[in-house]
Amino acid sequence: MSLVGTILRNSFGRPKGLLGKIGGRILARTNRKCAAWVVDLLGAEPGERAIEIGFGPGVGLELLASAAPSAKIAGADVSEEMLRQAAARNKAAIENGQIELRLASVENLPFPDQSFDKALSINSLQIWPDPAAGLREVWRVMKPDGRLAFAFTPQSGRGREGLVSIFADSGFSEVRILEGEDGFCVLATKNRSPETCARDKSN
Repeated sequence: MSLVGTILRNSFGRPKGLLGKIGGRILARTNRKCAAWVVDLLGAEPGERAIEIGFGPGVGLELLASAAPSAKIAGADVSEEMLRQAAARNKAAIENGQIELRLASVENLPFPDQSFDKALSINSLQIWPDPAAGLREVWRVMKPDGRLAFAFTPQSGRGREGLVSIFADSGFSEVRILEGEDGFCVLATKNRSPETCARDKSN
């Protein structure tokens, strides 16, 4: 990996060290408007359980907890630095049991099958080692008819090409891309299985 690539990865991809601390502060500011949009699109209801994949500095968690104060919210991220920043930002909600944070990769989410009604992610999927495997794991922890919203800002570097197919092949349906002021968002619903999708494609 080039020096520039290493700097970007340590600042924004999988933040760590001093660069991660700085990158987290930048992400908290630049992603807030998009996070608010995604939380509004997702519309978490009282009593539901939601998960954010790659929660970064915890802005999305903060906004979701505020929008749905009776919802239970979990977060998974591979960065220890982001875990620290998100924990500090959401200290009260963690202490009262509304938010639970885990240091974990999307390929190995530490939650039982069918745990969540809603899932969200902002500028995360493009850095997953295996997006298809990650989405299958997200599918596993979501309840039937659960809804997800994955957003991408221009800074993510991720284009729209192939996204609908990736989500559809991972067991999600009603997949569509919604355009926003600060990027775009993939909306989808869980009501099939990846195995069913594979059989459908082979017939």
